[in-house]
Amino acid sequence: MPDTYPLSNLAAIDAAHHLHPFADMKKLNAEGTRVIQRGEGVYIFDNHGRKYLDGFAGLWCVNIGYGRREITEAVARQMNELPYYNTFFGTTSTPTTLLAEKVTSHAGGRFNHIFFTGSGSEANDTWFRMARVYWSAVGKPSKKIVIARKNGYHGSTVAGASLGGMKYMHEQGDLPIPGIVHIGQPYWYGEGGDLSPNEFGLKVARELEAKIDELGEENVAAFVAEPVQGAAGVIVPPETYWPEIDRICKARNILLVTDEVICGFGRLGSWFGHQHFGVEPDLAPIAKGLSSGYLPIGGVLVSDRIADVLINDIGDFNHGFTYSGHPVCAAAALENLRIIEEERLVERVRDDIGPYFGKAWAALADHDLVGEADSIGLMGGLQLAAEKSTRTRYEKPDQVGSLVRNHALANGLVLRATGDRMLASPPLVISHVEVDEMARITRLALDSAWKELKS
Repeated sequence: MPDTYPLSNLAAIDAAHHLHPFADMKKLNAEGTRVIQRGEGVYIFDNHGRKYLDGFAGLWCVNIGYGRREITEAVARQMNELPYYNTFFGTTSTPTTLLAEKVTSHAGGRFNHIFFTGSGSEANDTWFRMARVYWSAVGKPSKKIVIARKNGYHGSTVAGASLGGMKYMHEQGDLPIPGIVHIGQPYWYGEGGDLSPNEFGLKVARELEAKIDELGEENVAAFVAEPVQGAAGVIVPPETYWPEIDRICKARNILLVTDEVICGFGRLGSWFGHQHFGVEPDLAPIAKGLSSGYLPIGGVLVSDRIADVLINDIGDFNHGFTYSGHPVCAAAALENLRIIEEERLVERVRDDIGPYFGKAWAALADHDLVGEADSIGLMGGLQLAAEKSTRTRYEKPDQVGSLVRNHALANGLVLRATGDRMLASPPLVISHVEVDEMARITRLALDSAWKELKS
């Protein structure tokens, strides 16, 4: 490839032909794209040879790290045996079938079935339709409305973006679509006021009950939320929040959907986020860590309550994708899960590297620019603050977050900025020494940003 396309020309070619997701293309083309050439462990390297510690695991997904030849070998074997076949018309493939068994074995007794998709966005579209089909099949066709959360993220397809509560996404394309409404998020630092975190957690959870009463229980199909809000800024809910949500859904006969696209496959120190918080969802979209991002694959975990109706009562479920259960993607995911199991990465996050990361991350709270340093498993959120004692935030949060992110990048660390919150989500294989390096560079970036802001 480099012999045919000189590395120095790639940014220009990209600007000429490639439209990026979530990008101001005029601005991006003026600044130039960064071409990532290779990865090894927790590090990535650009086409100029610069090395970066990937503190974001690609996009929350490279759980086993880069350069795992076991995956490429498994993919090559499957490519040579069967590069593609569909799962329509009564067919399947060996890796697809075995992956269904493997994933459900870690999901708990309620989940014995999975519907495969190509991504987390497709997974959210799938359960949305599945929930409506379920209620119609059991004689409650009016139960169509889905309640979601402000500032939640569930992908960027039409249904996924509508389910998400990001206003800037809704402003493009006349979203949300009908039948989706939003309630508050459990963001204590930004919205808790004088309430304690636990008081605020109950207050926000009970917005669900109030919304059900407003809409009519007979009209509400489901409530969906991420166990921990990812794209919103790694917002960890108060400990009172999820038990109350679980209680309300059970009491009001509302399907509970936990979006596990980010939180699944070890990120929180459990196989799935709902297990960490002790709740029992009916449906759970998954993706990202399923294959550690090596190939695109997603799915929906389907509880027995839903699966029994889909299997026995509705006939054809007229939904699916050309690449549902793609055999090569399934082979990559199977090998990924084997690595996670054999290297005990879920337990490692729970018992070792997660607590070590949490301690290093929490130490950043003493910085003058940091109002809160929150983490769970291998997810961290830093809330930037203009005044720590009053939780006062900067008037232009995006500029402050971008400033810290850019200083981190200049010093060899990839972090993400969501407004005035800095996000971290490193690979599950990160070492203690590499966590220390993350914390050191993050503090250096905070120092540099703080000096600029003061001047």
